[in-house]
Amino acid sequence: MTGTTPIRVMVVDDHPMWRDAVARDLSESGFEVVATAGDGDQAVRRAKAAAPGVLVLDLNLPGKPGVQVCKEVVAADPSVRVLVLSASGEHADVLEAVKSGATGYLLKSASTEELRDAVRRTADGDPVFTPGLAGLVLGEYRRLASEPATPAAGGEEQKAPRLTERETEVLRLVAKGLSYKQIAERLVISHRTVQNHVQNTLGKLQLHNRVELVRYAIERGLDDE
Repeated sequence: MTGTTPIRVMVVDDHPMWRDAVARDLSESGFEVVATAGDGDQAVRRAKAAAPGVLVLDLNLPGKPGVQVCKEVVAADPSVRVLVLSASGEHADVLEAVKSGATGYLLKSASTEELRDAVRRTADGDPVFTPGLAGLVLGEYRRLASEPATPAAGGEEQKAPRLTERETEVLRLVAKGLSYKQIAERLVISHRTVQNHVQNTLGKLQLHNRVELVRYAIERGLDDE
C-alpha cells in the first residue's frame, strides 16, 4: 500500500501454479493484482492494457524473453517498475535485466515476506536485490562509467545542468549504492523527498533510470567524495 491506494501489480510467469500462488499471496497482502500473463507477447499486451505500477517478471518466458518484455514495457510506460523474480542467480542474467530497465532482482528462493517487501520498495523506485547481487550491480555501474562516453554535438556535454546542493548530495549517495531508505536516514529527510530529488535530477539531466543516473554520477567522481 502507498498511503490508501493499493499498489497495482502484474505477475508474469510461464508456470501456472507458481504464477497463481504469487498473485494470490500478493492479493491477500493488500496489493491489487491487475493482470497475469504466461508468455512474453501476452505480457507486453496485458501490461499496456492494465497499466500496473509494478511488474513482477520471470526471465525465462516462451515467445519473448523476460528482458525483452522489460525493455518494451518500460519503453511504453517509464513509470512502470519491474521487479524480476527469477530462479537464476547468474550474474549475466542479473546485469542484463538491470540494463533492460529492471528496478530490482529477487531470486525465487525468497520468502513471501521478502517478496511483499520487495514489491513495496520497487513501487517506490528503490532498487531491490537479493543479498549479494547489489554489489555486483554497483560494480557493473562502475565498469560502464569507465567506458568512454560519446561526446555530444557542439560541445553540449560541457554544459551540465545546474543541480541544487541537495540534489547533488542525494546523487552522490545514490552513486555510492545506498538505497532511498538509507539516503533518507542519512540526510534526515523523508523517503518521498529522496524520490522527488531523484526524479527532479533525472529530468534535469535528461536521463531515464537509476542505471544512467549512477553512471553519470560515477563519471563525475561523485562516488569518491
